[in-house]
Amino acid sequence: MSQPYILVINGKPEGPFTIEELKARNIKPVDFVKTDEMDDYKEAHEVPELRELFGFKKPPLLVQYFGGFDQRLLAVALDWFFVFGIFIIIAFVIVLGIMHDKESRVATSLAILGVAPFARFIYGVVMESSARQATWGKQIMGIKVVDMYGNRITFGKSLLRSVCKSLSTAIFYFGYFMMFFNNKKQCLHDTIAKTMVIKDRLV
Repeated sequence: MSQPYILVINGKPEGPFTIEELKARNIKPVDFVKTDEMDDYKEAHEVPELRELFGFKKPPLLVQYFGGFDQRLLAVALDWFFVFGIFIIIAFVIVLGIMHDKESRVATSLAILGVAPFARFIYGVVMESSARQATWGKQIMGIKVVDMYGNRITFGKSLLRSVCKSLSTAIFYFGYFMMFFNNKKQCLHDTIAKTMVIKDRLV
């Protein structure tokens, strides 16, 4: 038989409650709970037997498995390298194969490369919401994007995360450095979209 749980309600510990009683109270994944056997309070989604109440099948995420700043930075660099590399090849082939005068070649090359940032945006949204849960750069670095419970994110959540990266950049990149100030290593866009970047070996 499982241990009864103390539940923090409005900042005060109450209970104990059985799992059925917690369910009746509509316990949320982020509510803090504790049993006599636990050293400290944990969020409900971190307790294996309570995770079943929320339909989560994967084990809870541990802080030491979150992707680091260096891994994420290198992944971004690799992704830009891949995207620009592909567009440079496309521009090279089109310019040499079709264009003959110098002005047309320059204009066409700049137009093709100008599309690269938009392509990078779409590429990130699609790849991070795919079964891989990561861009090529992230896959190489062994990290991937998940929701707050370790599950694959939807296309909509991935789109929101990518759009919010502009906010992380707009405030002098402070949005990215926010990861150093929270235990889940979330950047501003992760916090808004409720996502995290974890090491692929976790799940």
